Amino acid sequence: MKMSTEKHDIEQIEQMSSVGDRLPASRRRAPSRIATSGPAGIFSFASTTFILSMFNVNARSVHTPNVVVGMALFTGGLLQFMAGMWAFPKGDVFGATAFSSYGCFWMSYATILIPASGIQAAYSDQQEFNNAVGIYLITWMMVTILFVLPVLRRNMSFVILLSILALAFALLAAGSFTGMANITKAGGIVGIIVAFIAYYIGVSEMLSAEARPVMRLPLGVMYVNDI
Repeated sequence: MKMSTEKHDIEQIEQMSSVGDRLPASRRRAPSRIATSGPAGIFSFASTTFILSMFNVNARSVHTPNVVVGMALFTGGLLQFMAGMWAFPKGDVFGATAFSSYGCFWMSYATILIPASGIQAAYSDQQEFNNAVGIYLITWMMVTILFVLPVLRRNMSFVILLSILALAFALLAAGSFTGMANITKAGGIVGIIVAFIAYYIGVSEMLSAEARPVMRLPLGVMYVNDI
């Protein structure tokens, strides 16, 4: 009796698995044509990080970072947030969470720098404002460290990127807490390194998406899920 029941269950599973093949063409679900949003998210992150980091190292004697506001709002912010939203229907939980989170980070950071927001003006004591920014940056350092965990067995490039990004956040936070320009410059230097690693990953993912890429750039895949 038990063997008969198991045989019946197997037959039902086989019938259900073949239902899609018997459906008329008009009722079959077409394969997803949504392109990967990874390169768009990575390039927007890299470019905004590079510009702000150049300002942090006082390149060309620039000491005021407010020119990055537009970039942070629309490229690092809006475009990266959109990349995160498009990663959801692709089933990319990490990409969706990371891109949308860092997109919101850039938009929130830009808001701090906009005088009309009144955020900086609300602090009468400059050191109190610096401490508040330091706490803000430390929070994103912790978020970045947590993002390392899901990619530990997937991709060496992302592990390196996120680890160095966490260091950049830590240095910028320390610079904000202490008011020491050299620490902030060190954070800017690390940020530039982060940007170039991100550019490398973005180019690699774009090449991988091409049917006939001119070359391939390895990302250091460390683990492949068993099928």
